[in-house]
Amino acid sequence: MSADELIIEGAKQNNLRNINLRLPHNRFITFTGVSGSGKSSLAFDTIFAEGQWRFIESLSSYVRLFLEKLDRPDVESIRNIRPAIALEQRNTVKTSRSTVGTTTEIYDYLRILYSKIAAPHCPNCDSPLRSWTPSDVAGELVEKYSGAKALILFRSEEPVEELQKKGFHRALIDGKTENISSLVTRHPSIDIVLDRLIIKDEPRLSDSIETAWEHGHQKIKVDIIGDTPESSRSIHFQSELRCTECDIVITKPQPLLFSFNHPLGACPECKGFGNTLTYSEDTIVPDKDLSLQQGAIEPWSKPAARWWYRQFAKAAKSRGLDLKVPYKELPGEIKRLIFTGASDFYGIDDFFKELEGKRYKLHVRVFLSRYRRAEKCAHCRGDRLREEALAFKIGGLNIARLSDMSVSQLSGFFAGLSITEHEKEMSSEILRQIRLKLDFLIRVGIDYLTMNREAKTLSGGESQRINLSNQLASKLTGTLYVLDEPTVGLHSRDVSRIAGILKELSAAGNTVIAVEHDRAIIDSSEWVVELGPGGGEKGGNLVYSGPKEAFLKSDTLTARYLNNTNLIPVPYVRKKGTGKALIIKGASGHNLKHIDIRVPLHTVTCVTGVSGSGKSTIVKDTIYTALASHFKVDFAPPQPFETIEGLEHLKGVKIIDQAPIGKSPRSNPVTYIKAFDPIRKLFAEQPEARMLGYTPGHFSFNTEGGRCSACSGAGYQQLEMYFFEDLYVKCGECGGKRYKPEILTVTYNGKNIYEVLDLTIDAAAAFFSRVPSLVSKLKLMSSVGIGYLRLGQPATTLSGGEAQRLKICAELGVSKRSDCLYILDEPTVGLHPDDIGKLLNVLNDLVDAGNSVLLVEHNPDVIKSADWIIDIGPEGGDGGGHIVAEGTPEEITAHRQSYTGQYLRPYLQSLNYLS
Repeated sequence: MSADELIIEGAKQNNLRNINLRLPHNRFITFTGVSGSGKSSLAFDTIFAEGQWRFIESLSSYVRLFLEKLDRPDVESIRNIRPAIALEQRNTVKTSRSTVGTTTEIYDYLRILYSKIAAPHCPNCDSPLRSWTPSDVAGELVEKYSGAKALILFRSEEPVEELQKKGFHRALIDGKTENISSLVTRHPSIDIVLDRLIIKDEPRLSDSIETAWEHGHQKIKVDIIGDTPESSRSIHFQSELRCTECDIVITKPQPLLFSFNHPLGACPECKGFGNTLTYSEDTIVPDKDLSLQQGAIEPWSKPAARWWYRQFAKAAKSRGLDLKVPYKELPGEIKRLIFTGASDFYGIDDFFKELEGKRYKLHVRVFLSRYRRAEKCAHCRGDRLREEALAFKIGGLNIARLSDMSVSQLSGFFAGLSITEHEKEMSSEILRQIRLKLDFLIRVGIDYLTMNREAKTLSGGESQRINLSNQLASKLTGTLYVLDEPTVGLHSRDVSRIAGILKELSAAGNTVIAVEHDRAIIDSSEWVVELGPGGGEKGGNLVYSGPKEAFLKSDTLTARYLNNTNLIPVPYVRKKGTGKALIIKGASGHNLKHIDIRVPLHTVTCVTGVSGSGKSTIVKDTIYTALASHFKVDFAPPQPFETIEGLEHLKGVKIIDQAPIGKSPRSNPVTYIKAFDPIRKLFAEQPEARMLGYTPGHFSFNTEGGRCSACSGAGYQQLEMYFFEDLYVKCGECGGKRYKPEILTVTYNGKNIYEVLDLTIDAAAAFFSRVPSLVSKLKLMSSVGIGYLRLGQPATTLSGGEAQRLKICAELGVSKRSDCLYILDEPTVGLHPDDIGKLLNVLNDLVDAGNSVLLVEHNPDVIKSADWIIDIGPEGGDGGGHIVAEGTPEEITAHRQSYTGQYLRPYLQSLNYLS
């Protein structure tokens, strides 16, 4: 047995079929195969999970008491496993306090940097401030006033007798030096003359300053005595940062002063969030086409709040206000009155003020949250920090302005930063770490992200690449990295960067396993493992394991797609639509450069471009939000644009994103597509169920009756980890079966309700072959490539791509609408080329039914199959936001400025489609 190999024997986790496998260490390895073939089961649920267990075994017995509730992977043995780190395409951040800067630790280094070398300024007049030490004062005087006569003074409030006891006898009174014994009345404070000298670089000057510094509580005054009044001056020195003009003192810098997550640095108004929750007119009056009588004031339309409307309506009539006029046509003065109220009626502000007094009730808090919207904090203007923290500057900029910068902009700032030799000594290591981390972020293709971007708003792919950059910066060796589709969200131009980084990780003495379908990543790897041949029950077998060169010559399903033996055909005829189009003019949200977008209807339109170019801004934040507001399905404000045309050609809009279908194990595919009700009804109709008096409700895990009382039908119990992400462990009472034992005695075709929920969708379609209404829904899921999922599979285990395809099925299964615009963001995430063809068929079915499809996509197979392409760019961030090219795929390949065209052309040529 060689320690240079990871040896796996008898892997049977999920659908794995007793796999035996040897993987070389210190290599870049890809796991591939169709969806549901067992790639994640082997990579994450077996290899990484065992690595986790080995780590748990190294912890204290007290910690193991909690963690050992986790199930170990179903494998006979794994030898030579290394410490494992998983980088998944999931963003688990929920708090607004986490940003790109804090997640990458760059902001933490910035805080330390600012505490060491930032120049303080007055928050009011912006004049430079300085904290002095006695040696600094002596140096300043010798440098600027050498040879001049001077008085060294300090201010004291002590009684004259005490001063005389300490040996001080002279004071500066009304501009003259006098003996303090001559003072008849007691002064509240006087300037004591400690020494009169000629400024020279000698011990007397330093000693006098230090003595005055001590007795003056770190504040002294030096009077320079010139030959004329004009050449004389008084200079104040102090240890505190005080602006003498504005009489403002600011705190001495320390790292916590620049933290918006600590009371010392956070804005006192917004507590460091950068925004405050306020009641918004847009949420209170979402549909401004309605009149007051029709219920324009949404909270007053609720039965419990009708009194508020009635008292307002009574006063409005007495004032002659027409309640039938649409809200949007009311004068501004009347709108303000509706909110503020008057002496004869209560306004909306009064309504919410009364409810605020009942916030101790949960349902009141939920109700109030519907009408609040985050607005930029007026106190800190969204900077999150108190004004003292913003008074410190490096290169003329405070830390908030640096946080506004993108990764590439910040890298440029530090490349051109000029500091003194003394500052270099204090900050050289900090600057090295900042530049190193910025360089890694640029290399993983997220140079367009700003430091203050909230981490919870990142896509799964962006979050994964941040974690990858953190691992690069850590410079670990002897580690096992397991990655889930590291190319998610990446344009073809940037994939080669990721491939190079993964090879660099393995060359540094690490084993890198990537679950991936991208041909560029597979081609860059050194070893390939393919599982299959199918998904679900038809998968779980080891199809191939060996060097990449031999894999490309093999006859596996993936290899056939890579060497173009199998192809997703280019459409023989592209849909030209009906000539109708949706047109957005003057779009200028985020980095969009005032562009006009034309989306041809009744086609599949694909929006492409490098990461950060503006694709999501135009598709989701502009087009979708504008249409959603028009069709009254969502009232979130769109990003700015001038006009929209073509609304009359559409009847609705639907966005199908990758957000989870549920937040707990209770949600699953069968409930999401509304297929569980007929299944429960089937079980309730069985003779044994009738005899026992069971109803369909007894076979529900969401209501009391038949569900397990210990886990409330979830099958899992939540384990709070406090400092880590909460874990879900199998219920000890029902063993994860969700139901009471007596419920599981009832069977249909030989299977109980738990066994049915454990069927894959493909297997369930055959099992319920005599129930046409069920079969149609199940086959629909198979058609989009998720037939391998189990009916009762917890939503928490589904990837974003799987959740998105479930939503497609739910949409197709519920209605047969037409003239609807369907918007999808990267629907091919997690899909093998064999499954992409199935998805394209479903999307074309939507168009054939009279709808339109708008995609954001990077996959070349989807791009080449689209009817129309809009390429945004050319770069990410400030370098993007332009329309680089638009047209058919063939037309895009002719645009030299289009990165999409540059990568699409050779791909189509390899298919012998272009010359």
